[in-house]
Amino acid sequence: MSKTIKIDPVTRLEGHGAITIKLGPGNKVEDVQYNITSTRFFEKWFEGRKAEDVPRMAPRICGICPIPHHLASTKAVEAAFGITPPRPALKLRELMINAKQISSHVLHIAALQLPDLLVGPFAPKEKRNVVTVINALPDIGKAVFEAMRFGQELCASIGGKSVHPVSAIAGGMTSPWSEEKRDQFLKAIPRVVEIGKVVVDLGNKLVQDYLDVITKVGNVPTYYFGLVNDKKEMTIWDGNLRVMAPDGKIVVDEHPSKYLEFLGEHIPNYSYATHIYYKGAGYPDGIWRANCLARLNVAEKMQTPWAQELLEEFRKTVGRPCHLNFAYVWARIIETIQAVEKCKILMEDPEIVSTDVKLADVEPKAGVGVGCVEAPRGNLIHNYWTNDKGIVTKANLVVATNNNIAGIQKSLLHVAKQVFEDKAHESLKLPEPMIK
Repeated sequence: MSKTIKIDPVTRLEGHGAITIKLGPGNKVEDVQYNITSTRFFEKWFEGRKAEDVPRMAPRICGICPIPHHLASTKAVEAAFGITPPRPALKLRELMINAKQISSHVLHIAALQLPDLLVGPFAPKEKRNVVTVINALPDIGKAVFEAMRFGQELCASIGGKSVHPVSAIAGGMTSPWSEEKRDQFLKAIPRVVEIGKVVVDLGNKLVQDYLDVITKVGNVPTYYFGLVNDKKEMTIWDGNLRVMAPDGKIVVDEHPSKYLEFLGEHIPNYSYATHIYYKGAGYPDGIWRANCLARLNVAEKMQTPWAQELLEEFRKTVGRPCHLNFAYVWARIIETIQAVEKCKILMEDPEIVSTDVKLADVEPKAGVGVGCVEAPRGNLIHNYWTNDKGIVTKANLVVATNNNIAGIQKSLLHVAKQVFEDKAHESLKLPEPMIK
């Protein structure tokens, strides 16, 4: 007998989604769909607006990653107008996006991942939540909130607001950062590093505890997509877009302005969101994934020493490219450490408190501009077309959600077959839960 399993809504998801699993006789998996159930038409909302106003609108796209949208939008406007802001302004922006990386990654690890790992994936669902974790491990809970607060307060200090920032404008930043504020956050760095060590130690234990799950469940080869800097290091701020094939070969290494040459979009008839893929392989063979695991795959190395040590250990265990879905947890911890180290490096740079943060004059003009950064959950592209009055006539956005949906669906199909057909979950070696 055939049946359909519907999970709607999917919880612990930054957005709105549903999963549809269609089973045939003998629980044979016939189809799996990942349904994105809402759309908000932001591209059309931008049309007809002054380009300078759009970076203040763009953060409303996402309450979790408003700063990446704010900065990608600003970069797109500057590219369309053909202007380059002063170097200190660029450093302030990079500091802000790394602060966001800290707060978002720590939130994701603590609220969306730790409950299953610490309480156990088969524990009653009412126990698998962040409140249980905080009550059972108050020191961990306190440390997590401290790290999140550091990131959010640093974002607010530079961006004007922590959730919907306003400080990045075409040509620079609205105001410089004061030495007093810089010193305040520098003093907090040692405590954030301490928290990072706690997270790394806990992560290492959980990796070893769940190594059977990590290596056996959801091993799905795909292409990978992410930014690297001019040294081919992992970056969330600026650089070239790289695409890695499932065999580890780099098939694209191009400036973001060329994204339409290799990025394709497939429109499924059961979802409001497009599936992104590598044009060179076609759809569905060219399906790729973004996010932290993809970024670690496409990069040759990390930018900072501690993060590089962690990457080397990661690659000794899971290889490169790593196709293991559950390794995303480990990759996210490594990225968090780089963000902490980058914040310290940038705050120690004398230019971070320079008053030269804004061009004296910006002239709107006709042009086409692409702005690209990495949001915590994946690559983010804003592409605007402007007329001679600086009005946006067309906008195209490729957001982290779209970069990941096809890969998520492919992984869900693979895991559904493992569960319903192979009963793989029944033979997995699971650790004793840390929280009982």
